[in-house]
Amino acid sequence: MRQAKIKTNQGSLTAVLFEEEAPITVDNFCDLAESGFYNGLRFFKHIPDILVQAGCPFNNGTGGAGYFIKTEMAGLQQEHKKGTLSMVHGTHHSNSSQFMICLDDAFVHSFDSNYTCFGLVKPSDFEVLRKLRKGDQIEHIDIEYFNANQ
Repeated sequence: MRQAKIKTNQGSLTAVLFEEEAPITVDNFCDLAESGFYNGLRFFKHIPDILVQAGCPFNNGTGGAGYFIKTEMAGLQQEHKKGTLSMVHGTHHSNSSQFMICLDDAFVHSFDSNYTCFGLVKPSDFEVLRKLRKGDQIEHIDIEYFNANQ
């Protein structure tokens, strides 16, 4: 299994990735992270108690990685809640590099059946998650392999 260590100027977040639920999305996110695509990008959107959003190379929500991937919404972990990493798109099957992280359980269920959930921040990192705001920077994202049985 894989997890993403998202190092920001506010601290680090570790998210377990949903490889079985969203394999195309997880592979895409990991490929972009390992290539350094996200290094230096900023959270360009912050909606209090709802989400922070990043992954645009222009830091304004208008760009992506230059290609699209399929929207994946089958599976048990496709419910948005606090700490959920979800791929953002304009229309279904136009996912690329932008992602959001849900900041709370309230007000995020409207994202269900619309956006692909592909990971979940560990509760021990929610304090860092609460600090994130518009303009905060992703310093880098490390993809780590781990054994879920440990």
